[in-house]
Amino acid sequence: MGATWMTKYGARRVRHEPPTLEEALVAAEGLTTDTDQQLQIAAQLMDLPFEEVQLAGRRILAARSRPSRAAPVRSVVGPNQNTVVVERRVSRRATTTRATGTAPVAARR
Repeated sequence: MGATWMTKYGARRVRHEPPTLEEALVAAEGLTTDTDQQLQIAAQLMDLPFEEVQLAGRRILAARSRPSRAAPVRSVVGPNQNTVVVERRVSRRATTTRATGTAPVAARR
């Protein structure tokens, strides 16, 4: 079946949109843990040469592997072993304004 075919209601076409690099890398992460193989899979999913995907893909993968300053996360497994609850603690730090050097009104409590 080609990209266009006839039905009793007229011609129908299928839109082909290759995934973005981020989407292709997420899909490849589920298949393998090797970075080079992930980049090759992403290149194949995007219908692009490996060399084009390699440089940008390595930047994205390196940015993901850096530790973030995110709040601590606690995960709890439910009683039926199928439910996972993830809680994130948000730190409440008072911020100062640049002009006056004082804390904003809402954070002064």
